[in-house]
Amino acid sequence: MPSNSVYLEERIPTQLERSWKAFRENTLAVFGFWCLCILVLVTLLAPWITPYSAQFQTGELLLPPSWDTKGTVDYFLGTDDLTRDMLSRLIEGSRLTFGYAVLVALAAGILGVLIGILAGMTSGLKSSFLNHLLDTVLSIPSLLLAIIVVAFQGPGELSILLAVWLALIPRFIRAVYTAVHAEMEKEYILAARLDGANSFYLLYYSVLPNILVTLSTELTRAISVAILDIAALGFLGLGAQAPSPEWGAMLGDSIELVFTAPWTVTLPGLAITISVLVVNLVGDGITQAINAGTE
Repeated sequence: MPSNSVYLEERIPTQLERSWKAFRENTLAVFGFWCLCILVLVTLLAPWITPYSAQFQTGELLLPPSWDTKGTVDYFLGTDDLTRDMLSRLIEGSRLTFGYAVLVALAAGILGVLIGILAGMTSGLKSSFLNHLLDTVLSIPSLLLAIIVVAFQGPGELSILLAVWLALIPRFIRAVYTAVHAEMEKEYILAARLDGANSFYLLYYSVLPNILVTLSTELTRAISVAILDIAALGFLGLGAQAPSPEWGAMLGDSIELVFTAPWTVTLPGLAITISVLVVNLVGDGITQAINAGTE
């Protein structure tokens, strides 16, 4: 007769573990994640890692980048029309474009998600009124809405942050409202209500886990939109003012040098493009990983 036997059951991975595994298997998402980590570090450490001050005039007028035969390693990405170091200005500008975009998107997301959840869990006239109001607001492009706000507030960094924040909130409200409202109409919610579940229980254990894809998608999309809107307002002269190293303002100030000193235009343009691309890669990877984890 056999002695005490130990039966080892195979451990079933949790949803978080399945999602993390799916994310790691996505090469583009992992690449975007590491690039995003580098971008975040550059943004946080910008004041300490810039070779020169963003406003320091080196005395070298329109010096090409170091890989050009006329360039020098001392000014790796060259200088602009006011002899300022391009690398220092791009690093310092990451705080004003990427850093502010993340903060504004998070702030808009917190308020928008709260309002969207409250609206989605209600019904009747209030819900219908909010739905039509959001349709009206979202028919206006976010950049145009931001320009309208800046027109009343006046140009400046604080104005563009307020403008982009106000423009992003309706996007979050509508996305979360639609997702929550759709979940509240499902049969398992009705069954949970009949079983005595209160609204908080339904929200925490039933609704939120099923709208994670919506939240992650909308947050990464909002960060991308915020980067583009902040840069666009800076380019139009409605955002950060000269001599600010904000990427959009740098692009607008150098547009006349596109033929004589193309690096002064292409470098801030590449910074904007790469930051948006990296955020989208990570966002798509997270969305796919959450979907894989729920299967």
